[in-house]
Amino acid sequence: MLRLSELKLPLDHEEADLAPAICKRLKIDPAALLAHRVIKESIDARRKSAIQIAYSLELELPPQLEQQLLKRFKRDPHLQPASDTHYQPVAQASPGDPLPQRPVVVGAGPCGYFCALILAEMGLKPLLLERGKPVKERTADTFGFWKGTAPFNPESNAQFGEGGAGTFSDGKLYSQVRDPKHLGRKVLEELVAAGANPEILVKHHPHIGTFKLATVVRGLRSKITALGGEIRFESRVSQLCVEQIDGERRLSGVALASGEIIPAQQVVLAVGHSARDTFAMLQEQGVTLERKPFSVGFRIEHPQPLIDAARWGNCAGHPRLGAAEYKLVKHVSNGRCVYSFCMCPGGLVVGATSEVGRVVTNGMSQHSRNERNANSGIVVNIETGDVESYGAYPGDPLAGIAFQRHWEAKAFELGGKSYAAPGQRLKDFLAGGSQAPADLGTVKPSYSPGVVPADLGQALPAFVIEALREALPQFEQSIPGYAMDDALLTGVETRTSSPVRIPRTKALESVNTPGLYPAGEGAGFAGGILSAAMDGIRVAEAVGLTLLRQERPGAPDGSACDPA
Repeated sequence: MLRLSELKLPLDHEEADLAPAICKRLKIDPAALLAHRVIKESIDARRKSAIQIAYSLELELPPQLEQQLLKRFKRDPHLQPASDTHYQPVAQASPGDPLPQRPVVVGAGPCGYFCALILAEMGLKPLLLERGKPVKERTADTFGFWKGTAPFNPESNAQFGEGGAGTFSDGKLYSQVRDPKHLGRKVLEELVAAGANPEILVKHHPHIGTFKLATVVRGLRSKITALGGEIRFESRVSQLCVEQIDGERRLSGVALASGEIIPAQQVVLAVGHSARDTFAMLQEQGVTLERKPFSVGFRIEHPQPLIDAARWGNCAGHPRLGAAEYKLVKHVSNGRCVYSFCMCPGGLVVGATSEVGRVVTNGMSQHSRNERNANSGIVVNIETGDVESYGAYPGDPLAGIAFQRHWEAKAFELGGKSYAAPGQRLKDFLAGGSQAPADLGTVKPSYSPGVVPADLGQALPAFVIEALREALPQFEQSIPGYAMDDALLTGVETRTSSPVRIPRTKALESVNTPGLYPAGEGAGFAGGILSAAMDGIRVAEAVGLTLLRQERPGAPDGSACDPA
C-alpha cells in the first residue's frame, strides 16, 4: 500500500475524477490501480481565483509496481509507503485471571472518557467519576441558564458535566501535537463508531458540532459500560487518600463529597481547566503544582459572509467550502502576542462561567455552522510572572486562577451583575475613553444571556488592552473588513487553557504522589478535544502496564482518609 499526498483537483471536480488524476500523476495504466481510499482532504485557497481540493490517498497496486514507483519517485516526499494507523494495545488482562484493583478516572471530558475506554478495552473495568450530570440533563441546565429559564448551576454548566468543556464548543478535532503512534486516528475512529459523521476521518480541519457531540459522548459511555466499566455522575472527588508505604507517599483512594471513600492505587486526574476547587484541594494535600502560561482576551463577531468573501473570494457560498475559518497572529510592540483562539464559523458566543458572580465567554458552533456571525477569541499571552501580584503568597501556583477570577468578576460587574456580558463596538474600543457607548452597532450579538454596552478598556489589564488595540486594526491586512467599525467585542475570554500544571514523571505519575496520574487539559498537558483524548490514551497505557505487569510491595501505614 502506498500513500500519495498533495493531489490537487479543481473545486468543481467529481469523485470519479480521482482515479484518472492518480494515474496521470504516477504515469501508470488505469488497470494497475486496484483501489484507492481518501485519507485526508483539505482546501488550498492560496489563489482565490482557482481554489483547489488537495487529497492524500492510500493506493492499492500490484506489489512489483509499488516497488517500481517508490524507486522512480524516491526524491518525491508525496509518495511514500502507507503507515499502519491501526491502534495497537499495549497490554491485555487475561480472561479468567483475577483482576487487580480497578483504576479510577476522575472527569468525563475527552481525556477521561478515552482513558476509561482504553482501560476498559484492556479488560480493567475502570470506574469513572464525574462531578456534573449526564449530557442530556447537563444540556438542559446549560441552555436553561443561557435562555434565562433556569438558574446558574455551578455543578452543571458549559464547563462541568459529561463531555467536558468541549461539548459546548465547535467540536474541533485537530491538533498540532506530534502523533507517531497515530493515537489521533484511534480517537477519530472511536468518535465515528459512537455516532460522529465519518467525514471527520478525512477532513483536514474536522469538527463535530455541539448537538452531535452530545450524541457521541453517550455512545462512548455505552461502549465503556458494555466493556465492564462503570460511570458515576454527580460524584465530585473532594479529597485524595494518601498513605505512607515503606516511607513513600502513595495514593490509596479518593473521597467523594458525599463522604464515600473509594479505594484505588491508580487514579487518573482528568479534570478540566476550570476545576479550581480541585486544584485548591491538591495544593492543600501537598501535590506538586506549578503555574503555566495561558491567554485572555475578548470574543469578536463579524458577519459570516464577510469572512467567507475574504477567504474564498468569488467562490464564497460554494457547498464544498462551507463557512470560512481564519487564523490570525500578531506580535506587538509591548512584547505580547495577540492571536485568534477557538474560531467558530457560523457560530454563537456563549456563557461559559463555572462560578457564581463571574462572566466568561466562549464560542460554539453546530455541525452546520449556519448562524449569521463568525466569532473567535482574540487573546493575549499571560506569562507566569504577570500573575504574581494576584497570588495568596509569593510563588503561589494558583495565582493564575486568582487572576482569572478577578477579571471574570470585573466582567460580571460591567455586565450589570446579571450574567450579561459587557460588549463594545470595535470602533469605540479602539478609540478608548471611559464613556460606554449607548448601543452595540449593526452586528447583532449572539451571546446568551445577553450583552450590555460597556467600556471594555476596563475589562482586562492595561497591557492586554494595549496589545489588542494595536493588533486588531492590523488584522485588516489578512482579512479585508476585519476592522469594520461595528465588529463586536464581548468580554471576557479567560479559559483558553489551564493556568496550572501538575508536573508528572516519565511514567506519567505525579512527581511527588505516585499512583496519581495527572492528565489532559486541566493538568496542563493538552489543549483541545483531540489532544486531550490522545493524552488520555497515553495515560491509560501507563496505568494498564502498571496494573498488568507490576505488583506493588508494602502494606499501608495509614491513610489520610482514615476516620480520625
